[in-house]
Amino acid sequence: MSTEQRGIGSIEVGGQLLQVLTDADGPMMLRDLAGSAGMSAAKAHPYLVSFMRLGLIEQDRATGRYELGPLALQMGLASMRRLNPVRIATEAIGELVLRINTTVALSVWGNHGPTVVRIEEGTGAVHVNMRVGSIMSLLGTATGRVFAAFLPPKMIETFIESGLDRASVGDEAVRQMTRKQIDEAVAEIREKGMARAVERPIPGVNAFSAPIFDHNGSIALVITAIGPSHTFDADWDGPIAEEVRKCAATASLRLGFSSKLKAA
Repeated sequence: MSTEQRGIGSIEVGGQLLQVLTDADGPMMLRDLAGSAGMSAAKAHPYLVSFMRLGLIEQDRATGRYELGPLALQMGLASMRRLNPVRIATEAIGELVLRINTTVALSVWGNHGPTVVRIEEGTGAVHVNMRVGSIMSLLGTATGRVFAAFLPPKMIETFIESGLDRASVGDEAVRQMTRKQIDEAVAEIREKGMARAVERPIPGVNAFSAPIFDHNGSIALVITAIGPSHTFDADWDGPIAEEVRKCAATASLRLGFSSKLKAA
């Protein structure tokens, strides 16, 4: 028996027009709007009239172009006020664990650097010294390097120079990194859209970390999948990397991020 709920087809069809305007760079003419939604102008026009009455769409009388209306703006603002990034990302990583069956952690940027706020374990979990509240090394972990790549550079420089990166104390490999090496690592993460750890800093453990962005294009959280190296595929184009990317993209979308925004 199907569990799919019954909907109203006409609303879903009209919703395509709203989606096109949401994705557009500016107001649109009827023919272009209708065409982008995959319908004729004659079919689109009645929907637009109803949406204008509701305030979801407005039309410039001088140019005839259509744009999102005041109710659409109010709905968007209300949605942003109610957003809880950690809750949304927690739902996303719960689904990710079911797909890749390994430990997944969620981290925020705290007063002392990357801080774990949630851990979900699959049956293929790996035992590492990480718990909620753990502070991760900025440059010595995949989680930390993602923050280093997408937070404002000045903020990261100040953090390093101030000595606040306490999690890296005693990590000789991190202390010996040159400015050039740091820049190269950051550039790779920005190019790949994620960071990778292969048996470092923990021998026998691999990890992938990816950023979650908010509606301003700023990094809000980092998702990190961790697993034993003998079962955790660390290929950039492998299934685990792809699932982590998809999970981060889904959470970012739910936080209002658009690919048109330039991540800082």
